[in-house]
Amino acid sequence: MDKSAPPAPPWWFLSLVFLGAAYVATVTLRLLAYLAFSLHRQPKDLRSRYGAWAVITGPTSGMGRAMALELARRGLNLVLVGRDPANLEEISNTVRSLHGVETKTVVFDLSLVATPHGDEPLRQLRETVEGLDVGVLMNNAGVGEPAMAYLHEADVEAWVRMMRVNLWAVTEVTAAVLPGMVERGRGAVVNIGSASSQAIPSFPLCTIYSATKRHVHATNTRNMYVAHFSRSLHLEYASEGIHVQCQAPFFVATRMVENLAEARRLSPFTVTPGAYARAAVGWIGRGGPLCTPNVRHRLLWCAAAAAPDSVLDWFLLRSHLEQRTTLSQQIRASGAPAPS
Repeated sequence: MDKSAPPAPPWWFLSLVFLGAAYVATVTLRLLAYLAFSLHRQPKDLRSRYGAWAVITGPTSGMGRAMALELARRGLNLVLVGRDPANLEEISNTVRSLHGVETKTVVFDLSLVATPHGDEPLRQLRETVEGLDVGVLMNNAGVGEPAMAYLHEADVEAWVRMMRVNLWAVTEVTAAVLPGMVERGRGAVVNIGSASSQAIPSFPLCTIYSATKRHVHATNTRNMYVAHFSRSLHLEYASEGIHVQCQAPFFVATRMVENLAEARRLSPFTVTPGAYARAAVGWIGRGGPLCTPNVRHRLLWCAAAAAPDSVLDWFLLRSHLEQRTTLSQQIRASGAPAPS
């Protein structure tokens, strides 16, 4: 007795299978290309390619300190821009003693950008870089506090200070350094962003921070400031020999992320500042205007891209509410006043 052939799958099922296979293939090919590029890239001489000096903001601790040391290890002299004179002197002395490069310091509280108190430090920065062969600008400085707070709980001025550092300072410092690069016909600008605003759909209780760091998501047409700024400058100045890039790391073991619940849960993907700095400096001038230099961070990015937005939203809100409770308990136990 002959058996009839099974019915053909419906067209919508075949369409879903095709789209799913195409998505998996695209992600896989991108990841393989990224890994091949990361593992086989050749070290380059930043000094001969771009110039003898690098300007770096926020160089006294965490990622910024590691970046400064790595740039100096590559033979670049440094202009160190930060708000604390003593800390600037310390990192300046450390860089000179370890790597034998020259340093200059500019005391500049970047939270005062676009205020009358920020005009004089900005003028000093322009005077400092004038005449120097500045080849690399690393806009690293960032503010992550207030954190684990609802929007209405913190003073408005605290949010404004965050926006000045994370947005306006990037613009002002870049505008101060770019003219010399254009005149010399070479240079690299690196803006440090955050994967918290690029690879995941939301970052609750850190809303203003993630919004100021927001980049272009592959499926999101909301071109937020830092990425749009970086990408547009990359297109404008590529013909002048200047490469502009926005780097978006995930978790780096710094004070800013040490208490994040999700960073503890995803500790295999958390890297040291030194490890990130080596990857970040190695990616200067490579690839497109948006990148995630560290291999472990890229793997986490792919995992996040595969998860539904609703799952990531739930996970992050739960983690941040848990962290908020823990911080409140620590504040009460210490007898310190709650942050405002």
